[in-house]
Order: sequence, then C-alpha cells, then structure tokens
Amino acid sequence: MRERNYLLDTHSLLWFQENNPRLSLKVKSIIENTDNVIFVSQVSLFEIAIKQSIGKLSDFKSDVSEIYHQSILDEMTFLPIHNSHLEAYYKIPLMAEHRDPFDRLLLATAYHENAIILSADKNFGHYQNIVTTIW
Repeated sequence: MRERNYLLDTHSLLWFQENNPRLSLKVKSIIENTDNVIFVSQVSLFEIAIKQSIGKLSDFKSDVSEIYHQSILDEMTFLPIHNSHLEAYYKIPLMAEHRDPFDRLLLATAYHENAIILSADKNFGHYQNIVTTIW
C-alpha cells in the first residue's frame, strides 16, 4: 500500500495521546495505520507550551517533553520549523475570521510537506483549495 503523509493539528495530537473520545474514529484509524506517515510539527509543541503556561490546558497533565517522547513511541515523525515552511506561510491567506498564527503555520507546513491535516478545526475549511483536511 502507498504511504500517505498526514500532519496532526495540535488538538489531534493531544486527543490521540489521552485517548479522548472527541478524536474521530476515522482520524484515529489513520494515525494507527502504519502505512501512513504521521507528522507532528514543533509548532504544536510550542503552542502546547504556551497554552500550558497560561493555564489553557489545565486538564492535560503531560508536559512537552512527555508529549514528544510519547509521539516518538507512537512512531510519529517530528518536523522542525524549516525555512521552507516559513516561506510557504505567504501562500496561506490571512482571513479576518481566522488569524491564528499557529494554525496558519501548520497549514503552511502541510502545504509544503504535501500532507493532509488531521483536524476538527472548522476554520481549516477556508483553505480547502490549498490544503486538504480530514476529520
């Protein structure tokens, strides 16, 4: 079977790690399929660190180091923030209804890596002509 590239949105990563029922069965199946390449961007770790430091993830107890190591155990592939991802950022239009810089960098990363984003974020639908999203 031909492998496919997928990029986890930050909430998808967290929900997978905590076996949260909000993670769709379709996405869980994609993540668990060893024929797929599952990318995690360091953007997500940065977002998690910021949200934990301001108390927005009080229910999620794992720190960034634990999240990283569990992702490696889950055979996910970490993507550092490359200049090519930053260069692709300009291809992601800035929309009044969606200005989240983490999301936009994840979209740029998916665009550059030719990856499908696994996300429940309805705002990603604004970019369906640039990046495919599955939930």
